[in-house]
Amino acid sequence: MIQISGLTVKKDRRLLLDKVHLSVEKGTVLGMTGPSGAGKSTLLRAIAGLVTPDAGEIRLGERVVSRPGWVAPPADRSLSMVFQSLALWPHMTAQQHLDFVIRRSRFPDQTAKMTYTNRLFDQVRLTGYEHRYPARLSGGEQQRLAIARAVAADPACLLMDEPFSQVDDLLRTELLALTLSLKQEHDMTIVYVTHNIDEARYIADRICVMKQARLVRCFDRKDAADRTAILAAMESGS
Repeated sequence: MIQISGLTVKKDRRLLLDKVHLSVEKGTVLGMTGPSGAGKSTLLRAIAGLVTPDAGEIRLGERVVSRPGWVAPPADRSLSMVFQSLALWPHMTAQQHLDFVIRRSRFPDQTAKMTYTNRLFDQVRLTGYEHRYPARLSGGEQQRLAIARAVAADPACLLMDEPFSQVDDLLRTELLALTLSLKQEHDMTIVYVTHNIDEARYIADRICVMKQARLVRCFDRKDAADRTAILAAMESGS
């Protein structure tokens, strides 16, 4: 579980997060939506350990990982992140991307490790592309590689920041379905940030709306079917 209590983040006296309280149950998908500048990406970066809070705390399970003036390093959080820019490494092949994030102690030998990565490449439909560099992959293939790299680290939680905002509707639906299948296969919790309400409704068990650095309302799946209510929360901020 992710437990966020009274989280406040400031930059140059400007509130980026204002007393955010939020919990994310293990094995669920939380969708975060809201207008630009609402604080969605800042919240994701705070969970990842890339932002130090001015007030409040973040717990992963029973462990406090962020409090004012101190954060546990991202590498100690069992998290992976897929950025909007994807942040693929141009000098590494697809296989090297996965190899880089897999802990050496995780597999007893190279054969076991290769079996795992081969299966993951098959799951994301990149078999045969293992030795290609990102520049030789299509946009959709790069998206799938970014997801595979994140999953290869065996995270308890996957953080996704507008990962499919630059793709067309058909590819977006395909990538969302892929993400859900990998979630089930690898037993992950996902926090998914998007401007696209329909995208959030497709993938999320709960949807939370942020506006002006505050968490203004959350919807369970049965409520999230009502697109109008989510839009109203975004517009009114209540």
